[in-house]
Amino acid sequence: MRTLNVRTITDKTASQAICQFGLERKLECWTKPKKVFKKLQQLTRERSQIVDERVIVKNQLHAEKTEAEPNKSSLKRLKTRIEFLNQQEKEIKIEIQNIVNKDTQLKKELKNICTIPSVGMLTAVIVIAETNGFELIRNKKQITSYASLDIKEKQSGTSIRSKIRISKKRNRNLRKAIHLPSLSAVKYNKSHKELYLRLTAKSGVKMKGLIAVQRKLLELIYVVYKNKEGFIQNYEQQKRATLLEIETAL
Repeated sequence: MRTLNVRTITDKTASQAICQFGLERKLECWTKPKKVFKKLQQLTRERSQIVDERVIVKNQLHAEKTEAEPNKSSLKRLKTRIEFLNQQEKEIKIEIQNIVNKDTQLKKELKNICTIPSVGMLTAVIVIAETNGFELIRNKKQITSYASLDIKEKQSGTSIRSKIRISKKRNRNLRKAIHLPSLSAVKYNKSHKELYLRLTAKSGVKMKGLIAVQRKLLELIYVVYKNKEGFIQNYEQQKRATLLEIETAL
């Protein structure tokens, strides 16, 4: 709209600009998400809301407990609410598992993703549901951008130089889902730990190393899903060794 120099913003001018954009650009047609992915997305997002609500209630419970004279009836109600939220989360997890069990192909694909260290079934389901089975993702760069893990930088000459940050403009549910697995990967996966330590030592900022691990995990999930094979540790080394054996044999 800015490049077209449109001064008046109305429904009519906005629709004209959208129409012109569609005519000038070669855009991919939108396709309706598959029913199974849509259902999983609704359930995983509902679970996320329940988890967030439970955190709030637990904080309220802690605050009430630390009062000089806590209200017993308030404590009882807060505990009842936490139990209710726990039960709802349990029901959602069972429903998700039932949907996965009914789809043999999806179950196999999720099982392959779960071979990646630190990636569990729930994380795999969220990633697949939020990306609609990577339907419109063509490469690793696109998936990191869709998860808002791409870099945003503003620089001009020597006067303007903002801090390098991640964009945070797109799918926050995807970024949120990969956060806890990245913490586990940093602790228990050797290659991810080395990446984290190297970047942290270089920049002095722990979050930079953690975001790099998140990108790496997301890219691994994408590659494993597209290749329809389980994760292979030290794949590149094994590949080089195989090529060397072939060259030696020739």
